[in-house]
Amino acid sequence: MATEGAYERTSKSLKNSQVAIVVQILSLLVGFIARKIFLDYLGTEVLGLNTTATSILNFLNIAELGISSAIAVTLYKPIYDGDRQSIREIVALQGWLYKRVALVILAASLILLPFFPRIFTKMELPMWYAYASFGVLLFSSLLGYFVNYKQVMLAADQKDYKIQISYRLVLIVKVIVQIFAVCLLPHPYLWWLVIEALFAVIAALTLNRTIYRDYPDLKAPCVVDRALRQKYPDVITKVKQLFVHRIGSFAALQSLPIFIYAFTSLTVVALYGNYMILFSSLQALLLALFTSITASVGTMIAEGDRSLIFKVFRELFASRFYLVTFCSFAMFFLSGPFVVLWLGPEYVLGGRTLALMVGLFFLNNLRTVVDIYINAYGIFKDIWAPIAEAVIFVICAILLGRIYGLDGVLMAQGIELLLVVFIWKPYFLFTQGMGRSASAYFGLFFKLLAISAGVFFLGIIFERFVDIDASAGIWPFLGYAAVLCAVFAVVLFTAMFFGERGMRTFVQRIFKTARRK
Repeated sequence: MATEGAYERTSKSLKNSQVAIVVQILSLLVGFIARKIFLDYLGTEVLGLNTTATSILNFLNIAELGISSAIAVTLYKPIYDGDRQSIREIVALQGWLYKRVALVILAASLILLPFFPRIFTKMELPMWYAYASFGVLLFSSLLGYFVNYKQVMLAADQKDYKIQISYRLVLIVKVIVQIFAVCLLPHPYLWWLVIEALFAVIAALTLNRTIYRDYPDLKAPCVVDRALRQKYPDVITKVKQLFVHRIGSFAALQSLPIFIYAFTSLTVVALYGNYMILFSSLQALLLALFTSITASVGTMIAEGDRSLIFKVFRELFASRFYLVTFCSFAMFFLSGPFVVLWLGPEYVLGGRTLALMVGLFFLNNLRTVVDIYINAYGIFKDIWAPIAEAVIFVICAILLGRIYGLDGVLMAQGIELLLVVFIWKPYFLFTQGMGRSASAYFGLFFKLLAISAGVFFLGIIFERFVDIDASAGIWPFLGYAAVLCAVFAVVLFTAMFFGERGMRTFVQRIFKTARRK
């Protein structure tokens, strides 16, 4: 029975990952084309404004309090037990909470609007650009609270692939339509905004149609009174804990463009944004591979087999380490030549900045497995950690940003990640969730780090012998990328396969699941 459960979880995770990868690759290709066209037709000021407005809205979204994560944790057990009544009540409770959060965000936005002339004082565009951009992004965000919130059911039930098909594919079509509108129609930015709002509605309707097809019970109204709220006290407790965690997450990630803008300009924000499209697209691809397993881990934890829980952790962590190391190596050598071919040499960032961005990419993506397990266990009581995270980042960003500008802000995030995310979080997970000594994690981490660092160093030496000018054209770039990445991937995989048992059992699990299909 346990074997069948493990096979079913692995099979669903693979299906989710396969669909997510295809959708993410499509999004990546369309995004690269769109960025080039939007830069040519709209300019760096408009794109820098859009990035900054998004960051401001993300700040207001702290009010979301981590409700969706708390709801997902609460749903794992009822889904495992087939308790349809509890599922309907928990999703209704989420809707009740989300409507109140949406009102808070709306009120905060109205209060913030009069301060836009000061916030965007360095902007050379007409002020209505800032109001219109923020207004459209706010409208799309509010739809998530009033309409899209029930997608948590698909994610918790290991049906994330349906979210990809019914929601994210529509957003890809949106970008394609925006490309044609910007190229062919007068007043291109106005059309960009109109299409952004229109497709937000279309995507929401398509997603909800999919949800109600699978879970018709969610159509029926469910009154959220005091008795229902008291029935699920863990949700409110976890929401309060996650509120503090969201503040730390915002300070570490979402405020980066704001700090960069504060110490530089909208043009530098746009240059940083160009590279972040590359890094974010690759990060989204990695997340597509692993985020879909969160529900599978939650179900496994609900079964309570501790030896299996750690065994799977070891497999996931080793495979994640391999992918993140490979992607970091590729970005270190390929992002510069790619930007030259994609946008032009004037958009290339300095070598130190690139090294810092690659380092942050490595740190941010390596934390995923630990985060997945913390979310699956629902252990969020370390509320001091995100406070420390926020304080460390803000202080370091102000001090280092004044001296080094963009590089200083990136250094600040690296310091915060090392101190809190890579020391405290694994210790907290293993001692409070998995019931094991944290030495089991750190031993695994440093072994994989030594293997990856050794292969990375060999890759740097090998690159010096690759006599191809990657910036000369698309075919030289592809040849350079193919030679460099193929050799590195094979050597790294071989070293990790023979050096870490978790990598071997992960490969065996994938092959066994594939054969059973």
